[in-house]
Parts: sequence; structure tokens; C-alpha cells
Amino acid sequence: MRFGRWGSTSPSTDADPFAGEALEWLDALYGTAVRLTRDPDAAQDLVQDTYLKAFRARRTFQPGTSLKAWLYTILHNTWRNRRRDLGRSRVEADSDLMELTVERGEHTVSSRLDDPETQLLRGTLSEDLRRALEQLPEAFREAVWLRDVEELSYQEIAAVLEIPVGTVMSRLSRGRKQLYNTLTAARPATNS
Repeated sequence: MRFGRWGSTSPSTDADPFAGEALEWLDALYGTAVRLTRDPDAAQDLVQDTYLKAFRARRTFQPGTSLKAWLYTILHNTWRNRRRDLGRSRVEADSDLMELTVERGEHTVSSRLDDPETQLLRGTLSEDLRRALEQLPEAFREAVWLRDVEELSYQEIAAVLEIPVGTVMSRLSRGRKQLYNTLTAARPATNS
């Protein structure tokens, strides 16, 4: 097992099968959390909250069902709750700093070249595919990512995103079609 920046498993996981199996998904959940938050520190907090909730609710987990899907559901629900709560919070801005930033021409959005998701995508996906994936609407991108990268089943994705299986299938179909169209349009024309 590999836990990257999280450290190693503790000896107590050997005595607790639930903890051992749940911790096997740590890196995968972190990767998804980075994709959702686009911030490694926020992703780490999101995964910690996910595991805290999972361990508190472990008695509600039904053996024989997918622990991976259950953990992804907790992760996505926690993320949705955070986003909703942030939407309600008051935003404070330093207007002097904002004016100075605009005057310097620094008002463009940072590309976050060093975040883990970008490094992963850059290392494993072609530039065209990475760009096309980033252009997908969030709903399609989530469905495609969970199916084609995280390899969740349609039913598991439906549970994670809290949508019907038919909607998952529709989003996958439409997302993949948009990816195909974007990649086809980006491909240079060849003369036969």
C-alpha cells in the first residue's frame, strides 16, 4: 500500500479490517479531492473529514456492498456541503490590493501548474485530452472521471453523485461525445 504524503498505515489497522480496507482508498480519494478542490491543502482536509465521517458512521456501512463507492459518496457529499456553506459565507476583499493587482496586469487566473491533479493529468494524458477534459462541464467531467479514471460502476456513480443511473449513462455519453468532438476538431487535418 502507498499513501504518498499521508504517511504509512498504523499497526492498529491489522486488528481492524474495516480500517484497513477503508485506508486502501486513501490515495484514490485524495486524487479525487484534489480534482474537486483544486487545492492540495483543501483536498487533504476534505479527505480527513471524509474518513472522520466514515469511521463515525462505520456501523451504517453494509458489508457486501462497495466500500469504495460508500467512501466516494461521503467525499462528494462533504464537498457539496462545503461548497454550499461557502456560498453562504461573507466574502471580504482588500480593494486596495485588488486595484494594485489589476494595475500590474496580474488579474488573470493562475494556471496552477504545480497542483497534483495537473501533474497527474500532464503525466498520464496527452495535452489535447487533458485540455478537452478540463473543458467539459463539471457534471460531465465528474461522471467521466469517476467511470473512466476511478472505474466506479454506473450504480456506484449514481450513489456518489446522488443521481439516477440513467442520468449517469446520459452524462457519460454526452461527456464522452464532447471529448471526442473536441479531440477530433483539435486534430490536424491529414491529406490522404
